[in-house]
Amino acid sequence: MNVLITGTSQGIGKAIAEKFLKENNKVIGIDKEKASITRPEYTHYVCDVRDYNNLPELEEINILINNAGTQNEADIDVNLKALIHITEKYGIQNKIKSILNIGSASGHTGSEFPEYCASKGGVMAYTKNVAIRVAPFGATCNSLDPGGVITPLNDCVINDANLWNQIMDETPLKRWATPEEIAEWAYFLTAVNSFCTGQNILVDGGEAINYKFVWQED
Repeated sequence: MNVLITGTSQGIGKAIAEKFLKENNKVIGIDKEKASITRPEYTHYVCDVRDYNNLPELEEINILINNAGTQNEADIDVNLKALIHITEKYGIQNKIKSILNIGSASGHTGSEFPEYCASKGGVMAYTKNVAIRVAPFGATCNSLDPGGVITPLNDCVINDANLWNQIMDETPLKRWATPEEIAEWAYFLTAVNSFCTGQNILVDGGEAINYKFVWQED
């Protein structure tokens, strides 16, 4: 299958791309940074997802995974508006099998920065809208909404012993997910699943049970 993934230079997006490559798919990545994957089955486009005029023209995308995102910097523009544009450009068409939006546990709880929570809440609602519109193609659309994940973007709290202990106090499983674990969920919801659609799948180690957000102070 032809799989388009945004935000593939590191973290969750890179792990998802590597999972699909391992399963013998053709993967196309869009990221504002240079490629960090070197495989013949992988094609990389250096492009900011907000740069609508320079997005590549691609045909027959079967799986679309909207992973590109930011935190506390142009959240609405990147996490929601660009995601919508990418989906309308590449996902709403009769060759699509599945669309997955990478959301956040914060969209469920509201427990993070205001614009970030709003952007991820919008992703949850938009996911349901898209699920209705791709259903005539026999396709699914869901959001995968992780809690804490061990990625470079979270180093500021991962490497702060005091904050990390506070976070673990709020996390029943006493750990965060790895990008590879999230990639397994992404693969299942797109390549395996064919019936679950319009759902916002919360994968957070029980973090949302406690509803307390811990982060650095300005």
